[in-house]
Amino acid sequence: MPMAVLGTAAGLLGAYAVASWVVYDRVSRAAGGCWPDDVDNTPSAYRVRDGFDQTIADRNRMPAPADVRFRSRDPAIPDLELAGWWLPADKEDAPAVVVVHGVQSCRREANVLVPAGMLHRAGFSVFLIDARDHGDSDGHDGRFAAGTDEHLDVLGAWDWVRARGVPAARIGLLGMSFGAINSVIAGGEDRRVAAVWADSVATRMGEAIGNFVVDQLGDPTGVSRLLVPGGLVWARIIAGDDLTRYDPIDEVGRYADRWIAFVQGEEDRVLPPAMADAMHGAAVAAGARTAPLWVAPGAGHGEALFFEPDAYERRLVDFFTDALGEP
Repeated sequence: MPMAVLGTAAGLLGAYAVASWVVYDRVSRAAGGCWPDDVDNTPSAYRVRDGFDQTIADRNRMPAPADVRFRSRDPAIPDLELAGWWLPADKEDAPAVVVVHGVQSCRREANVLVPAGMLHRAGFSVFLIDARDHGDSDGHDGRFAAGTDEHLDVLGAWDWVRARGVPAARIGLLGMSFGAINSVIAGGEDRRVAAVWADSVATRMGEAIGNFVVDQLGDPTGVSRLLVPGGLVWARIIAGDDLTRYDPIDEVGRYADRWIAFVQGEEDRVLPPAMADAMHGAAVAAGARTAPLWVAPGAGHGEALFFEPDAYERRLVDFFTDALGEP
């Protein structure tokens, strides 16, 4: 092969490596904190994003929470300390739900505070958490690991609630977007998880990461999706993360006889409704106890609760009441 051809091939490979590194570095960052608009939000006083009805938040305010520090279940980092807000119900024997935020977000975002408020108002205890490298939790490596590590944080939160004396059969998980991915994986890896409400979930991580890259880069052509394989290699080199180790649609195959529900926005371009449809079908095939699949008309990514708040609350409370028992 002529040297010129080899040189060209090497140059193209090098350019691809650099471009895929830039994409991985930009998209995978989870450097702690919250979105600027959310940093002052608390369960008792928070705002929704511009364009949505503030009365949704006002109706779902909660009391001042207890600040909690708890451990991840990650055996490789036993001292990793995570942050949470515990809002116990008035009844001591009430069921409890762990509420999990999306990527580059935190427990202060309205899209997790609103459903937490809906559940708390209905008599459930709720535990809002910050995953590693997010919100007020300890940092690990400043990268998100596509659920490979973070699902262990969710299970650590489950452990904390269980240690409060809540029976395993009375503890559920609620995840939003990346939090839904983490929650589904957590339930797949630990059969003691009784129920999962998955709002805006993915099927396979490779496809979801590609969609996320296109969305984050504002790439209408979708060409940046070609850089994802290189980004997956960089994730292994830089952070030791296998971003496609867990596929939620495989995990949901382990939900036989357990409860799971899927919600997606009709206009979601990051994790489109077809993903929720596939997940629901896989859950039914596995013998899971499923709520009806709900695709909220007109809603974008993680927006169903803002477009249809009354329907969302009714479905959410009914699901966890059926799954965990009366609050």
